[in-house]
Amino acid sequence: MRIKQFLAILFFLVSLNLISQEKPDSFATHKVKKKETLYGLARKYDVQIEQILQYNPLIKKIGLKKRMLLQIPVYLKPEPITKSSLPDSLTMYLVQPKETKWRLAYRFGITIQDLEKYNPEIISGLKIGQELIVPIRTEEETLKLEEEFNYYTVKSKEGYYRLEKKLGVAQAELILLNPILQVTGLQEGMILKIPPKLTGDLKIENSLLVEKMDLRDSIPENSKITLGLLLPFKANQIEFDSIDKTKELLKKRNLHTLALDFYSGVYMAVEEAGKLGIEVVLNVFDTQNDKDYLKTDIARRKWSNNDVIIGPMIPSNFDILSLQDSLQLVPMIAPLSSNPVKSRENVYQSVTSPKLLREKMFLYLNKVLDSTQNVVLITDTLNREVETKLHDRFPFAQILRPEPGGYVVPDLIDSLLVDTLINKVVFESQNLGLIASVTSLLNSQVSEERDVQLFTTFRSNAYNNQNISKKQLGNLKFTYTAGEFSYNSPRSKVFDSLYVTAFGDLPKREALRGYDVALDVILRWSHINQLSSDSLGETEYIESRFDYVPNSAAGFENRAFYLLEHSGYEISEIKK
Repeated sequence: MRIKQFLAILFFLVSLNLISQEKPDSFATHKVKKKETLYGLARKYDVQIEQILQYNPLIKKIGLKKRMLLQIPVYLKPEPITKSSLPDSLTMYLVQPKETKWRLAYRFGITIQDLEKYNPEIISGLKIGQELIVPIRTEEETLKLEEEFNYYTVKSKEGYYRLEKKLGVAQAELILLNPILQVTGLQEGMILKIPPKLTGDLKIENSLLVEKMDLRDSIPENSKITLGLLLPFKANQIEFDSIDKTKELLKKRNLHTLALDFYSGVYMAVEEAGKLGIEVVLNVFDTQNDKDYLKTDIARRKWSNNDVIIGPMIPSNFDILSLQDSLQLVPMIAPLSSNPVKSRENVYQSVTSPKLLREKMFLYLNKVLDSTQNVVLITDTLNREVETKLHDRFPFAQILRPEPGGYVVPDLIDSLLVDTLINKVVFESQNLGLIASVTSLLNSQVSEERDVQLFTTFRSNAYNNQNISKKQLGNLKFTYTAGEFSYNSPRSKVFDSLYVTAFGDLPKREALRGYDVALDVILRWSHINQLSSDSLGETEYIESRFDYVPNSAAGFENRAFYLLEHSGYEISEIKK
């Protein structure tokens, strides 16, 4: 079958002269203005960002700078092919719902650039029901998209070595999945099938691997931000004249240490911003976690002099400050807690809410649960509302409720799981003892004959407890949504090294959060002097993503999230 498929691919490639990357017909000179970006220049001159970079290699070394002279390639538009003048090798195709340019390019074995040259009107986007010119393909020649794989668009000058470094997929495996490569080799704009677990440092958007938004790539000149940081250091409670007592206090996890860890991350973000050419004025305030002190402090300090305020950390303290009329025009970031803060036009909730994570997990379960499987719902008494919602969506599911003492009878689990079907268990509880018991019992049921996968619509911090076995969660392919994801990326390793140099120890989660929140705020403000815009999109740093959108009440919420799955001892992001 594979040989037959390869011969079919070879046949239609020989019959079609694929349009290769053309050389420019001429060049236009452009002098970079303040706040101009590569994205904006590409749209203005109707070229790809990669084409601008190809003829202006200095940008990759120093970034896009004001007054820089650029050589912009100019391509003359060929005479358009019309429906009435189609050659024998082309035909018309009607765009179906959910189809994208890259999906069509893959199906018909051409590059996205080819598709756009046949159909210039789709450069700005596709529309359902649009008639497109595409190469004629038999059913056997049309490449099928397989949902279990991811796909990648080859960039300019990318060879097998660069792709292996970028995605982790070797040349032999790439050719095995994409036999077309034996005929054409790698071409810019072609779509490749990629193993599902190999994503490199890219993100998955509707099965396509794409670059993450990185606002560090192009910093506007003379960027500056005045940043207010309010944390509960509670310095008034520290006996600085007693070194032993201070050391003992700071050994424990408390508001003192949480605030210090978060501040250390913010400090690292400010340092990095300085290296990028951004001037950051950081105003640090100790809230003392004292509401009365915070209220009196409002009157004597000019808080509104800050461009953006991060904190206070405690939601009730945050509300005291955010509800002041004098600050209604100053963006305020709720930095660390998932507990809700009061909505106001200037309030940004940076932690993805549990409600949103549940909504996203429900959407995923809709895709992966069906009546051909053995679906079991296990919910404790505090999650009956979630149980009802799940059963309304999946009426074929069996319901197992823990005993009044907070445990599940082993024989009952054994009787509900079967060997003849895939067993998918949705488990809803935040109780540590019940989580440990259920995951252990389910793990004992996994065998060559019995496949069991575990899901939850909300993963609480109880799963971080050392009594919850990571190996067992891996055996169960435990799947959930999360607002944060910590993994050993090249970026996190660099940060760890810098942090150890600065503070003598590896960063804790609060330090990573402080760095992510602060750097995102600094970069967003540097680009457009605001924090939410369609032009900025979703950003990602060490272990957090940010995508601020207006919420239903007032202000903004972070709607970015991860869909994660345990496998062995590892956790990886999977297709949403």
